[in-house]
Amino acid sequence: MTTLAERRPPGVTDLLARRVSGRRRTVDILARLGMALSVLVALVPLVAVLAYTISRGARTISLQFLTHSMRGVGPLDSNGGAYHAIIGTLEQVAIASLLAVPLGLLVAVYVVEYGRGPLRTAVRFLVDVMTGIPSIVAGLFIFAFWVLGLHRGFSGLAAGLALAVLMLPVVVRSSEEMLKLVPDSLREASYALGVPRWRTVLSVVLPTASAGITTGVMLAVARVTGETAPLLLTAFGFDAIRTSPLHGPQSGLPLFVFSQASSAFDVAVRRAWAGALTLIVVVMLLTVAARVVTGRSRLRVG
Repeated sequence: MTTLAERRPPGVTDLLARRVSGRRRTVDILARLGMALSVLVALVPLVAVLAYTISRGARTISLQFLTHSMRGVGPLDSNGGAYHAIIGTLEQVAIASLLAVPLGLLVAVYVVEYGRGPLRTAVRFLVDVMTGIPSIVAGLFIFAFWVLGLHRGFSGLAAGLALAVLMLPVVVRSSEEMLKLVPDSLREASYALGVPRWRTVLSVVLPTASAGITTGVMLAVARVTGETAPLLLTAFGFDAIRTSPLHGPQSGLPLFVFSQASSAFDVAVRRAWAGALTLIVVVMLLTVAARVVTGRSRLRVG
């Protein structure tokens, strides 16, 4: 019994094959052009913002700006810097990361590797709800609970707690998706060798997904590093250098940019642009450092 393709003349079959191949090439070219256009549309505003910030901020950034605070600086003085704000931002983001990253990884591991039934569904629902919480709500929560309720006052620690609330759902969701991408065959091979589940997660699953997890963590860090509203309610701001985040108000780069940009004087606005550029550079340096650490750990595992 012959098929329909065998009944066709050879010339007709070749013509149909060429048409199908040509149509596929056309679709492929159009898809590539569409993706390239989408990337270009996404990059244009990003590059424009970066270029404008660099052009405005590079005029004011100097060694004096990076090593001095705003203590004793008048509204029309051209001196002063963001050293106190840089210290505050680094400490507050470090506190938030120390709280949110381990807890977020544990929640993601539970959801992917251990969670079953209604509890897993409830955890994922709560994480989804937290993802949509406005930053001001996180600041209000820490302000009511920590600053007023426990009478701890404004501090860098309170700001770190508020930022941790914002970081946690981002870390959980990104880590969960990265853990799901690890092939089940790797887990099954480990189980076949008699390795317990917890050891498989630590030695196989997490190292395999480390690059993606690092990307998710850095996205969370980048999100909270530029938050201003939670800091207004928790750190409050301080013009002098305060290295201890445990007691007393503390500044941060977002607060520094906000306060300087709100001024009516051009010298303060220039400091705001320099602070914004410093904030971008800090996030980039943290991202590069995380990539280097992750790359070295993967080499040791391999």
